[in-house]
Amino acid sequence: MEVLQRKSVIAIVAVILGFVLGLVWGWFIDPVEWSGAGLQDMAEADQARYLGLVADTFAQEGNVQKVQDALAGWSQVDQRICQVRSQSLDAIEQDRLNAIAAVMNGQGCTAVAAPTEQPAEEGGGGLGTVLLLFALLIVIVFVILFILGRRNAAVSQQPTMQQSDEMPMAAPVVSEIDDGATAVPIARFSTTYTRGHDAYDDSFSIENAIGDFLGECGVGISESIGADSPKNVTAFEVWLFDKNDIRTITKVVMSDHAFFDDAIKAKLQTKGEQVLAREGETVVLETASLIINAEVTGMQYGSGTLPPKSYFETITFELSAWQKEGVVAPANEGVEDMMDF
Repeated sequence: MEVLQRKSVIAIVAVILGFVLGLVWGWFIDPVEWSGAGLQDMAEADQARYLGLVADTFAQEGNVQKVQDALAGWSQVDQRICQVRSQSLDAIEQDRLNAIAAVMNGQGCTAVAAPTEQPAEEGGGGLGTVLLLFALLIVIVFVILFILGRRNAAVSQQPTMQQSDEMPMAAPVVSEIDDGATAVPIARFSTTYTRGHDAYDDSFSIENAIGDFLGECGVGISESIGADSPKNVTAFEVWLFDKNDIRTITKVVMSDHAFFDDAIKAKLQTKGEQVLAREGETVVLETASLIINAEVTGMQYGSGTLPPKSYFETITFELSAWQKEGVVAPANEGVEDMMDF
């Protein structure tokens, strides 16, 4: 699970950084060049200079056709001419601009309504948008890293014991292994459920002494009864995943009520072998190269309107991980290759 989490974070950060770099490249390094733009698409200052040149040429030559050709295709050009005229302080320039406005509309600026403000240039707005997106993406990255950091800190605070060199107090029940090989202790984990933790789902990575990933194990909620909130958990799933045979073994640890209720047992039958939860009970899960002893070291039923001994107030599992001797793990095969995306 931790491997998947790390790779998910890397993938998310890579996508966000790629998006940001794409924006920077497209807006600053190699921006889009517009083609087929009209006179009305020029910046306001360039429009004013262009209209001034047209007005000067008309004042010198008096060629109406040249003015019409120069301003052809410019929508509502007379309004723009009169707006530029209203901003000019030169009386001669005002007269010349009024003259070309008259060429375009027949009456000059007296027939044009009061000009409205032109929208701000798109360049500044575009830059502001890019900077806003960049800041937003940085915030998203930090939020993701903060959430994952809080989650990892919460997991690290759980009472977990790994890489213990001491033998468990009770040896696992091992089925026959080739050449009489026995299981070798790898690690021990402890996990506690308390009513109210509706998202309870603990998982632990199993590694050998040199840090090679062998598999995972864990405990999660399997079934609850009633419609109350928080959930009234009546059964848990204890599972073991073995990298070497790429399968997951699951057993269902049930409350006293659930274990003797035919309807609940039938509903959970497909999830795995069913075991009655009792303090000191050890649930054994075995795969090709791994064995897990999941011992119920403490439990307490809840009380209320539901049947007696039907849901757990708290329960603690002690998971001991063992590796079978004589089993050689395939090098760089199995799940690690499947997860290497």
